Amino acid sequence: MKKEIGYRQTWAEINLKNLKHNFLEVKKRVLKETKVLVTVKADAYGHGLIPVSKTLESLGVDFFGVASIDEGIKLREAKIKHPILVLGLVLKEDFAPLFKYSLASTICDFDSAYALDYKARKLGRIAKIHIKVDTGMGRIGVQYLKAYDLIKKMNRLKNISIEGIFTHFPLADINNKFTNQEISIFKKLVSELKKEGINIPLIHAANSIGVLDYKNSHFNMVRPGLIIYGLYPKEKLKIKLKPVLSLKTRIVYLKNVPKGFKVSYGHTYITKKNTNIATIPLGYGDGYPRNLSNKAPVLIKGKRFKISGRICMDQIMVDVNNSKLKVGDEVVLIGRQGRNKITVEELAHLAMTIPYEIVCGLGSRIPRVYIKADY
Repeated sequence: MKKEIGYRQTWAEINLKNLKHNFLEVKKRVLKETKVLVTVKADAYGHGLIPVSKTLESLGVDFFGVASIDEGIKLREAKIKHPILVLGLVLKEDFAPLFKYSLASTICDFDSAYALDYKARKLGRIAKIHIKVDTGMGRIGVQYLKAYDLIKKMNRLKNISIEGIFTHFPLADINNKFTNQEISIFKKLVSELKKEGINIPLIHAANSIGVLDYKNSHFNMVRPGLIIYGLYPKEKLKIKLKPVLSLKTRIVYLKNVPKGFKVSYGHTYITKKNTNIATIPLGYGDGYPRNLSNKAPVLIKGKRFKISGRICMDQIMVDVNNSKLKVGDEVVLIGRQGRNKITVEELAHLAMTIPYEIVCGLGSRIPRVYIKADY
């Protein structure tokens, strides 16, 4: 373990067996012929881009979704062969790597499509694109009222292959009516294009909640993200997920202090009795949110304790009362220990954020240790 994690005694365990379980749970909920694109952007939501993607490729994923060309290049350099879609926009001057690394790009305006067609023509290649339609997200994407005319125009370009068309849901977790309106709008657009003889092979809209709560959004490809990593985008979803990431460290220092002892910056924690303070080597410099100070739990020997005082850049203090602990004892900040557990969702609630931010924020100086899946 020391060789894997270095000498700081803080690490994240990534359970690829649980990743496999979650992927297969998604596969159960879609038709056999429905393709699955897994979003692995942001270092696979902090879980590790390459190990996660290699596992998914072995399990039969159809597509990978990344945020940028750089992420796509990393996958290709790691010998990932499956199709990759760059979900973010690419500037015209950056088109060359799309061809070199066989990456499909997201396009939502004619100028970009024309420039990509020109580049493809000069190279003697065909550029694969997915057209992003804005049905309500208000982010990138052509507004749906303008999409039909734009796609007809793009379809005339000889060196462009419209491989896919997609949209994204901003309110799938809180507004069924609006989301179903989006699905209807998107479905109508696809139908109108088919009448025009424009049959786009891949049609996708369903994010994680879409996969579970909106079967009418599945079309012929789905795009799960958070649920693949065993995290719930909202409560009471009908799926049994297994968390993929655990965050662990060890006690590096213990000291007995008197009643009235002040702890950490700002002295926001003052002991109420004679007690023991444990220091652990993790902090906001690792992406552990500072606003969890005096709020978040940790597990030591299966028992819950609360962070005491402000979280520092590299260290956290915990009032462990008079528990019989020693330097080197394992501390769990995310995950299970004994009968107790701390979930990413619990931390997100305490930090007043979303689970995505907790896992994506965990920094690169936290080594990832992988528990391999059985294929």
